[in-house]
Amino acid sequence: MASVVGEEVSNKQVIFKDYFTGFPKESDMYLTTSTIKLKVPEGSNGVLLKNLYLSCDPVMRILMQRVVPKGFSNYTPGSPINGYGVAKVLDSGHPDFKAGDLVWGSARWEEYSLITVTEGLRKITHSDVPLSYYTGLLGMPGMTAYAGFHEVCSPKKGEYVFVSAASGAVGQLVGQFAKLLGCYVVGSAGSKEKVDLLKNKFGFDDAFNYKEEHDLDAALKRYFPEGIDIYFENVGGETLDAVLLNMKVHGRIAVCGMISQYNLDQPEGVKNLMCLIYKRIHMTGFTVRDYYHLYPKFLDTVLPYIKEGKIAYVEDIAEGLESGPAALVGLFSGRNIGKQVVVIARE
Repeated sequence: MASVVGEEVSNKQVIFKDYFTGFPKESDMYLTTSTIKLKVPEGSNGVLLKNLYLSCDPVMRILMQRVVPKGFSNYTPGSPINGYGVAKVLDSGHPDFKAGDLVWGSARWEEYSLITVTEGLRKITHSDVPLSYYTGLLGMPGMTAYAGFHEVCSPKKGEYVFVSAASGAVGQLVGQFAKLLGCYVVGSAGSKEKVDLLKNKFGFDDAFNYKEEHDLDAALKRYFPEGIDIYFENVGGETLDAVLLNMKVHGRIAVCGMISQYNLDQPEGVKNLMCLIYKRIHMTGFTVRDYYHLYPKFLDTVLPYIKEGKIAYVEDIAEGLESGPAALVGLFSGRNIGKQVVVIARE
């Protein structure tokens, strides 16, 4: 149904209940319906958005705790949760946006949003690819994979690359960027289906199910008898500990995330940090926020890859805003296959 600018409509929202510890549950969020007038208030330079696609990202768990790292803003109990998404502009008081524009960036989990701070929005100029890609391949996860691999890891052709959580939104792309550069790539994931995907769809040289490996050190020695040049870190914990023992001298580790730690009251320690000294390993934490100035270069690189069929991207689509809480919670049990997206509307 077409949205008529100026009318008052109902607005479904996913509300954050309250801060908690441990694993997230669907009951930590609830669905409600409010009303919204589809018009930017007179004199405001905000934009009114119809939200189309929402991104489920592991970092959202961090925003559900009372104390968050510096530079992050936690969710407000009783307000909609927010993340990244794709939306259509219905009305605008901002000179850079007009009705009909498609945008990606900061998004609240609701059908319609009045956004007064527009710095987090980017106009979509290439709409000849699936719009949902702007929650993943062409959005924050894609940019994370690109910057983390090419800028942080300083990769060279022929190097040996290991990617953990390799079938996720970021991992599947890191592996493919590494293959396009001529590296040897192995990924780990949590099911046979995901391992098959890594090898058959994304072109990884090899992959394994970490849940079936009782000794990760031995597993890595099997897949990397000569050692690892580059480790793209998405999980932390015992995987990181085993990787440190298997890094080559002057190896690089890009620390993108540590999903195994997000729900623990007491984070696990890492025992093998002395390897950083012995092997002169560069281990660098990064956040995509420092690299958005490279977004135009990223698009110039990745759009041709998509059109030439050189990059595959797998999405796990949940239909309807009401399916959002389950989709988000599912990230932490590995329920999703590929990038988890919630569709509110397709146009």
